[in-house]
Amino acid sequence: MTVVIPTLETERLWLRPFKDADHDAVADFFTNDPGARYVGGPTDRRGAWRVIATFIGHWHLRGFGPFAIEDKATAQWLGWCNLWRPPEFPEIEIGWTLAERHRGKGYVHEAAVRVRAYALDTLKLPTLVSYIVPENTTSRRVAERLGAKHETSIDMRKVLVDVWRHPRTGGTA
Repeated sequence: MTVVIPTLETERLWLRPFKDADHDAVADFFTNDPGARYVGGPTDRRGAWRVIATFIGHWHLRGFGPFAIEDKATAQWLGWCNLWRPPEFPEIEIGWTLAERHRGKGYVHEAAVRVRAYALDTLKLPTLVSYIVPENTTSRRVAERLGAKHETSIDMRKVLVDVWRHPRTGGTA
């Protein structure tokens, strides 16, 4: 099966496939960013390369996966927004991760609105959730702004996570 990973566009962003040139920025994130703890980190450069390879492989195994978030104006890697379902996930997740220095500018919301529309309208996925650890208040606020509703809490990988169910459309600007 040949999979072509699409590039999506928003007003300020490219949502594109990961590429080898992202390695330095991804390694910096996993080595230095406190947010790495929410996405399996921290890890070293070798581990960061494996993350990129896993992201690309997910597209080939599932037909969907993570998009690198790139600032159109600067061509700078900002983070990622993903459609994600490893074997232990009960449902497809829409998730987001942004390097600390780029937070607070609305990039995640902009990316997630576009990726959610792609998932629901183009891929025709029936529903999406976000799995968020309760202490990740920043990610919870993003989910709320997107119109997601807290549904339940589940044990995932021996960690309690909140399940946020996304609407088919909407969320606040």
